[in-house]
Amino acid sequence: MKEDSCLQAALLCLGMLCYSHALSTGPLNQSRPSLHGHHEKGKEGQVLHRSKRGWVWNQFFVIEEYTGPDPVLVGRLHSDIDSGDGNIKYILSGEGAGIIFVIDDKSGNIHATKTLDREERAQYTLTAQAVDRNTNRPLEPPSEFIVKVQDINDNPPEFLHENYHANVPERSNVGTSVIQVTASDADDPTYGNSAKLVYSILEGQPYFSVEAQTGIIRTALPNMDREAKEEYHVVIQAKDMGGHMGGLSGTTKVTITLTDVNDNPPKFPQSVYQMSVSEAAIPGEEVGRVKAKDPDIGENGLVAYSIIDGDGMDMFEITTDYETQEGVVKLKKTLDYETKKTYSLKVEAANVHIDPKFISNGPFKDTVTVKIAVEDADEPPVFLKPGYIFEVQENAASGTVVGKVHAKDPDAANSAIRYSIDRHTDLERYFVINAEDGNIKTIKALDREEIAWHNISVFAVEVHKQHQEAKVPVSIKVVDVNDNAPKFAAAYEAFVCENARSNQQFITISADDKDDSANGPRFIFSLPPEIIHNPNFTLRDNRDNTASVLVRREGFSRQKQDLYLLPIVISDGGLPPLSSTNTLTIRVCGCDSSGSLLSCNAEAFVLNAGLSTGALIAILACIVILLVIVVLFVTLKRQKKEPLIVFEEEDVRENIITYDDEGGGEEDTEAFDIATLQNPDGINGFIPRKDIKPEYQYMPRPGLRPAPNSVDVDDFINTRIQEADNDPTAPPYDSIQIYGYEGRGSVAGSLSSLESATTDSDLDYDYLQNWGPRFKKLADLYGSKDTFDDDS
Repeated sequence: MKEDSCLQAALLCLGMLCYSHALSTGPLNQSRPSLHGHHEKGKEGQVLHRSKRGWVWNQFFVIEEYTGPDPVLVGRLHSDIDSGDGNIKYILSGEGAGIIFVIDDKSGNIHATKTLDREERAQYTLTAQAVDRNTNRPLEPPSEFIVKVQDINDNPPEFLHENYHANVPERSNVGTSVIQVTASDADDPTYGNSAKLVYSILEGQPYFSVEAQTGIIRTALPNMDREAKEEYHVVIQAKDMGGHMGGLSGTTKVTITLTDVNDNPPKFPQSVYQMSVSEAAIPGEEVGRVKAKDPDIGENGLVAYSIIDGDGMDMFEITTDYETQEGVVKLKKTLDYETKKTYSLKVEAANVHIDPKFISNGPFKDTVTVKIAVEDADEPPVFLKPGYIFEVQENAASGTVVGKVHAKDPDAANSAIRYSIDRHTDLERYFVINAEDGNIKTIKALDREEIAWHNISVFAVEVHKQHQEAKVPVSIKVVDVNDNAPKFAAAYEAFVCENARSNQQFITISADDKDDSANGPRFIFSLPPEIIHNPNFTLRDNRDNTASVLVRREGFSRQKQDLYLLPIVISDGGLPPLSSTNTLTIRVCGCDSSGSLLSCNAEAFVLNAGLSTGALIAILACIVILLVIVVLFVTLKRQKKEPLIVFEEEDVRENIITYDDEGGGEEDTEAFDIATLQNPDGINGFIPRKDIKPEYQYMPRPGLRPAPNSVDVDDFINTRIQEADNDPTAPPYDSIQIYGYEGRGSVAGSLSSLESATTDSDLDYDYLQNWGPRFKKLADLYGSKDTFDDDS
């Protein structure tokens, strides 16, 4: 606080000195020049007149941040016409007039009433004028002047950022530029040294330095190693007043990180790696891992591994795991403990990216020895061959040896082996294998034409370790023998014309043999010796496994013989050859003059004398149409809805009404009475049927007469059934009869109203008389219980 007071006092003294110097040297209080004109000669002798001003002054200065008890005297205005009698009045206007700057209207002294800050406003423009105090008449024209705020060092330097971050490669040369920091000072840079900044480093030495004038930070030590120290914290100071004592200062922090370069080769932490792998491991399986350490990071620390030497180069390989930077040793081929028990590898680790600047630090690679021990495993038996191919003749006797397979135990124990056939590959059980020696034999005859190749699988297992087994494919070829005679390639049927010419060929035949080509073609065609002089046909062997049949004579007749059977002998080329006799069917047909077939049937002669084929087809079509019409007529006739029984009389009482449309309901009584089911008229004769015409009159048998109305309906139905069964005039089909009887023994009882006429009912239906004419029919049917009782 004391230093600030001393600084302000010194600045105030400096300002006053400047002000006094301005008053003594400048025209601030300059008397008004003579009012007489001053003549100057211009060009070509022209006289110019210059008006003289009443007053003239330069710009005023006032020190900022003045905190004294009295207003600061800025300056004094005085006019030459002012005689000091007080008749002149000085007026001040413009920026800050009356608020910041006030003038004594008598003396012309200007004072600053407030503390000024140059950083807020550097200058003010004011206007001064002298007027008559009594009349306010301007005595001089107004004139402008400037009041400049004189700067003092009251603002410390400020950096653009509070914290800076920069990177520089490790092992950079001394003087390598890292970053430039910049500070600013709000003081006037044109006045004094208040804004003249000087940079210096407070923290971060001796690693870094800073240029005093530019603020550029540079490296100060060579070979800075990121692996030793990666991050540095530097403090930079900016001080005004050119860095001299009494200047203000500001600081900033700079975090400098050393970036990595490839300046370190990879190194294995040990000289030998020991690994082991089972001989049962499969190729591609991981054996172990090695890792060379590289303190560099990123792509500078990438390491690639390779095998450069060793007796296991053919058996093993190494790949690089770039996520863990490890070398992965993998099995390349299958191992055999009994053959070789240990392997040695020389593995090299090298950087992927090498910086030429640091090649002198190399070599950027390292080597290590990897020793791999093969572990013994309980291996399954091994066949001497990956597969076996045998041959056996077809039709060979049961027990014929096909071949022999052999497997051994690769382990040191050399256990005994047992063999077996996978029955899933020999479902028909054609073969059997000797479990001790591996001999394969047939157990049934083989037919090449049925199966030419048999593909089976043979298992080999250790006697004392059944879980250790091996499997090998065995292919057995069935060798062909000539056991199939040739025969026609197709079911041939030949046609010869009645008008065929002698030696005319009418068919070419070929043969087929199921045997292999060695026992098949070439085929030889011939006629049997007994018909070699056949008068009708002859055979010609074309010597290309085909033969042609020719006509030997002319003049065939269907009426005499329309079919010929020609035996043909076919022999194959096997050893010994086989032959068969095949019969060729030859039909005699009628042909036109060009040889085209017309008909091959003997009945054709008869048909020609009567109707043609087209006429017969038309007659048959008419018959079929007539049959269809008759069937349709009969079907429609049966679908007509008419009663089968014609009643001579109708007993209108209880009746079932059948409607073909929705009619008049209860008032419609045009129907037949259900009571006719009781057939009260049956005692007078049989009931005529309208669907048949009776051949004779049927008289009902005694004892089958229908009972009176009071008889139980069950008995009535049984009686009617007996009548229908014994009625010779009944149609040969059943008819549907609807009865009002619902049976006996129902817990719920009958729900029908049809029984009310023949059975007693506890209900009183007399109330139906009061329901109107629409229910009169029901009232008559069910309301007459007493009447029936009286009649009985």
